[in-house]
Amino acid sequence: MSRVVQQPIGQKRLTNVAVVRLKKKGIRFEIACYKNKVLSWRSGVEKDLDEVLQSQIVYSNVSKGILAKSKDLETAFGKERDQTEILLEILDKGELQVAGKERESQLSSQFRDIATIVMEKTINPETQRPYTSSMIERLMHEIHFSVDPNSSSKKQALEVIRELQKHFPIKRCPMRLRLTVPQQNFSSLLEKLNVWNGSIVSKDESGGQLSIICEMEPGIFRDCDALVRNLQGRLEILAVSLHMEGDTHVDHYDDHEHVPSSLPKESADPVLQLSERVQRQTISVGSSSTEGEVKQNKCNTCDAFVGDSKQYREHFKSEWHKHNLGRKTRQLPPLSAEECMADMEMDDLKADLKDYSF
Repeated sequence: MSRVVQQPIGQKRLTNVAVVRLKKKGIRFEIACYKNKVLSWRSGVEKDLDEVLQSQIVYSNVSKGILAKSKDLETAFGKERDQTEILLEILDKGELQVAGKERESQLSSQFRDIATIVMEKTINPETQRPYTSSMIERLMHEIHFSVDPNSSSKKQALEVIRELQKHFPIKRCPMRLRLTVPQQNFSSLLEKLNVWNGSIVSKDESGGQLSIICEMEPGIFRDCDALVRNLQGRLEILAVSLHMEGDTHVDHYDDHEHVPSSLPKESADPVLQLSERVQRQTISVGSSSTEGEVKQNKCNTCDAFVGDSKQYREHFKSEWHKHNLGRKTRQLPPLSAEECMADMEMDDLKADLKDYSF
């Protein structure tokens, strides 16, 4: 009895596939890409097309391996377009197909990111303290907010804040600014601050110029900046969002009122978290006198004493030390704990101003 030898046929198996689909003039076209490369291409990180596409072929159905007909390509894209131009159009304008669980995970993660941004940028107008993240998420569910995966989290957070203000007692955290103008233009600045309901914290006069520190709503930041420029002055941002002291204890806004107040609460503001970590790492004069027998280790990078060996090791993991380490590589002097927090907050502010439209 003869046997038939089964030999493999030539076929290209596509693994780890992310399908990008574009429907044009009623005809569906698909291309096979590598996962995580499509978003890198669209954000401008990836420049090499071969690193994005698994094959430079246009399909009508990638999963079944059905190629797109030449007639359909000419009808949808025109005869003058070559294969590469068609692939680029599908890659740029097509819809990335993801699995149901993967899409659900992405939307859930982005929903939490939006809630965190809203929490950091808003306060309760009655108590001047922020809401908890879980409280913000419940409020977002109550207004039936749905995440747009094609829009940035910060942009959607601003939309959420505007929508929440229609139904709940919530407002944007005020900004703290330092305004410096010539003395002859100071009256004009005060009039505008009264119109904007800005609160003046302090005043200072030096060299024919008046400097004030004030707090105002972020929505009028651009108008204030334009006014100061017209008055031949300068504006300096001291804090992008202000919370009342003690904002770490906001558990009474949540549904956990039965938790004893003696338990430690986690800070809602990342800047305050950094401050608490730095304070734990900084050794006060009083404690050093009572524990004089404990060896004080000095960090040369930060030019500060950070306590015993355990605190010394923890200090190397802190944001304070990492920030000064970066400054040391740029041949800049080290900063103290307070200066480090202000510098990091200013870096976050510059990043926020690029994405936020006040």
